[in-house]
Amino acid sequence: MKDIANFLFETGMLKRTPRSGLQFLGSGSESVAEHSFRVIMIAYVLAKLNPQVDENRVLKMTLFHDILESRTGDLNYVNKKYVTVDEEKAVRDVTENLPFGEELHELLREFKEKQTPESLLANDADQLELIIMLKEYGDLGNEYTHDWISFALQRLRTSPAKELAETILATDSTEWWFHDKSDWWVWGK
Repeated sequence: MKDIANFLFETGMLKRTPRSGLQFLGSGSESVAEHSFRVIMIAYVLAKLNPQVDENRVLKMTLFHDILESRTGDLNYVNKKYVTVDEEKAVRDVTENLPFGEELHELLREFKEKQTPESLLANDADQLELIIMLKEYGDLGNEYTHDWISFALQRLRTSPAKELAETILATDSTEWWFHDKSDWWVWGK
């Protein structure tokens, strides 16, 4: 139980680990945990759109896809040009003393290799979360998001993710709450 307790404390580090790429974008901030939460929501949707995949496996992969960042930090694309992380050591250190460590190790391997339908959806969920975040910042005026979005779109692998990305980019990010432009906004009734 001590190893499990330590693992749960470690997952809390993701709430305090900033996503480092946003410093290059020039606006916004979020933690790895905040990113992971929406990735899981997107993965759920993608799995529902693809009933032939193992939904449980997709959700587990996205749940843990960034767990190593509690130890390595969030390396952005610029960092990755210069810094090499010993991911295998990080995986071993995270998983070796957990009763479910072997499963966690396998999920991380599958996610990284991108060979199964489930891992493709999980990776697409990760990219779609970036695209959604960039769309939100772009709608608020950050003009650098367009270049980032074009690269993220090229990383999508599944048809439902590509179709969803098109819809995301064609939808105003405030529409979900600000679509009714009636007198309610004047009088609150």
